[in-house]
Amino acid sequence: MRYYFLRSIECSMAAVLVVGATLTLSAVEARAQDYPNRVVRIIVPYPAGGTADAMPRILGDWLSRKWGQSIIIDNRSGAGGNIGAEVVAKSDPDGYTLLASPPGPLVVNQNLYKHLDFDPLQFVPIVVMGHVPNALVVNPDKIKANTVKDFIAYAKANPGKITDATQGNGTTSHLTSELFQLMAKVKLQNVPYRGSAPALNDLVAGNVDCMFDNLGVSMQFVKAGKLKLIAVASPERIKSLPSVPTIAETLPGFASVTWFALAAPPKTPAAIVDKINAGVNEALHDPNVIKRFAGLSAEPAGGTPQATAAYFQDEVVRWKKVIVSAHITLD
Repeated sequence: MRYYFLRSIECSMAAVLVVGATLTLSAVEARAQDYPNRVVRIIVPYPAGGTADAMPRILGDWLSRKWGQSIIIDNRSGAGGNIGAEVVAKSDPDGYTLLASPPGPLVVNQNLYKHLDFDPLQFVPIVVMGHVPNALVVNPDKIKANTVKDFIAYAKANPGKITDATQGNGTTSHLTSELFQLMAKVKLQNVPYRGSAPALNDLVAGNVDCMFDNLGVSMQFVKAGKLKLIAVASPERIKSLPSVPTIAETLPGFASVTWFALAAPPKTPAAIVDKINAGVNEALHDPNVIKRFAGLSAEPAGGTPQATAAYFQDEVVRWKKVIVSAHITLD
């Protein structure tokens, strides 16, 4: 009799758990269907003015019209993107605070900084918005070289004297520079900034000599004759600039393309992530969005959250090799 009584209790408890789980799942699905019903904030962990800021603004503008809700871009720069990323990591996992970022805070910094107040691997990947080729650009008054070969020769003749602006320590521009120095066997003087915009301003002003930057913003200075584009860092020449050589034509195997992705706080429900992902993928097929991306020298990306997560994992491995080889560590 006691056995049947205990079995009855166990079955009742199991039924309660099943009902509870079903109700919880239904509540999440209901929130996803209703999402968004208020303002969505996208944290950009770099200053306004660069591609990292421009790309989510383009998509945010499109999504706000689709969803009928305001989308605010909130720039929280500093510490290689860690300050803004930490804000998102500690936000409620409800889809109303998102991170829009290049590789740094998502796949690089865990192998670069000795201590972080958040775990980059716990972010929920949503989608890669777009890719922008990196490139070697120089101040034409400071650097007379017109080819990668000549630039390397000049750097070897002046070890440690060429000042190299970067978006900040540990950023894609910094790691691209380190990769170049390793493969070309040269030494440049790293001058870190808090994002592309201030670095490019100083490069145009002649306060620094060169920069490995994505073409998103720097291309406008090239067209204006204020900067000189020596080569792109994509594996192959890009269609919009067929006459510009790749760095790989001089240093075989060299490749560095900056990507910009959306991610959500840890434990954000899959139903909400899927809805944001679907919206972004739809936006990336809009002719006006494609045109605006082209103005940033960007190619729309897209894909599923699962594909984005796999891409992040590959990028962690790729940049870790550069960090270890260049002996880069940051506090």
